[in-house]
Amino acid sequence: MNAVKPIACLAAAAALTAAVLTGCDQAVSQTTTPKPPVTSPPITNTAMQKFTKPPAAELKQKLSPMQYAVTQNAATEPPFRNEFYDNHKPGLYVDIVSGQPLFSSLDKFDSGCGWPSFSKPLENKDVVEHSDRSLGVERTEVRSGVADSHLGHVFNDGPGPTGLRYCINSASLRFIPVEEMEKVGYGAYLEPFIKAGVYKAKAGKSVEAGR
Repeated sequence: MNAVKPIACLAAAAALTAAVLTGCDQAVSQTTTPKPPVTSPPITNTAMQKFTKPPAAELKQKLSPMQYAVTQNAATEPPFRNEFYDNHKPGLYVDIVSGQPLFSSLDKFDSGCGWPSFSKPLENKDVVEHSDRSLGVERTEVRSGVADSHLGHVFNDGPGPTGLRYCINSASLRFIPVEEMEKVGYGAYLEPFIKAGVYKAKAGKSVEAGR
């Protein structure tokens, strides 16, 4: 009976390695007590142009340990045990640090990897790509364009038309439900949701045209 244990351990180790290589990065424990959600300022072009990344000490106060580890130290939350991997509500996903809009629920799909997956960002300029060989294989890291937050990685195994899978950590994101977008300053991003039929514009109000 004792001879079975090493085999079981090797199998478990192999499964974890496979999940990391096809997902985002080395997972870290999520046993710490979460802090209250961060409230980012409303987004405008002017606000993003003027945004200054807070010092590390301030970020540690505002972010949970997991959010800080992911966005500032390129850690990765555990698969299937994170906030948004199975979130199917319509809305916008923004950078937890700056509030910069990054992804839409309209481009989110279930990849089975255990992390939120998107076929594309809102705008290509919103994310910055870097080569990553931290695990001994070539991968493409993605970071937010304004706050330089680590988001996750992009892979070439996604659905059409892009063929891409942006594997993103929930801890790097704040989710804005579509019904709250206008109220908190993201009204300029409502038009695609209206066209998709998941949101109805309020009577007498038009969606902002500029961003």
